[in-house]
Amino acid sequence: MGIDMEKKLEAMGVVPVVVLESAEDALPLAGALCEGGLPCAEVTFRTAAAEESIRKMAQAYPQMLVGAGTVLTTEQVDRALGAGAKFIVSPGFDPEIVDYCLEKDIPVFPGCVTPSEVAQAVKRGLRVVKFFPAAQYGGVGTIKALSAPYVGLKFMPTGGINAENLESYLSCPMIPACGGSWMVKGSLVKEGRFDEIRARTREAADLVRKIRG
Repeated sequence: MGIDMEKKLEAMGVVPVVVLESAEDALPLAGALCEGGLPCAEVTFRTAAAEESIRKMAQAYPQMLVGAGTVLTTEQVDRALGAGAKFIVSPGFDPEIVDYCLEKDIPVFPGCVTPSEVAQAVKRGLRVVKFFPAAQYGGVGTIKALSAPYVGLKFMPTGGINAENLESYLSCPMIPACGGSWMVKGSLVKEGRFDEIRARTREAADLVRKIRG
């Protein structure tokens, strides 16, 4: 993963983690995120609508940083890339998926929560890894401890991140961005409350600017 992607993540501060049950919600959701100031989405492959949702977002909003999350197989990598995904996120460290993405020169963020997993990421030249589930694995304290022997590696925590604890994470220099779903909760999407999503996204973007000056 290049420095360019790392800088894009730092510019966002928060990567909205999106679960879409219907691809019909993809465009209004993308619009709300862009208008709210976070033109970015990690669309999880937990639903059948993920691939088409990524395709719609990538085509209609080319300025968006749209990626695929919860990627568990190389077949899903191919489907995500074919739909226009610009990065791949997996919940754990799967060597097959990581190596496959590196061969294709696509940014990949595998989940790493132990020294052994971090070592595998460093060996492959990764600059940023996912830290999931962040809250259950000790949050910022664990990230600081892991980064001490692996100087230069950065972590993107996801899981349990919200507006209340965002500052504690983003104040850590080893964290370029956090994954979060509080502004794009599934209930808000299902109920078509895209105005509220836009407002929550704007609040999150404002909070990032306040934290980072």
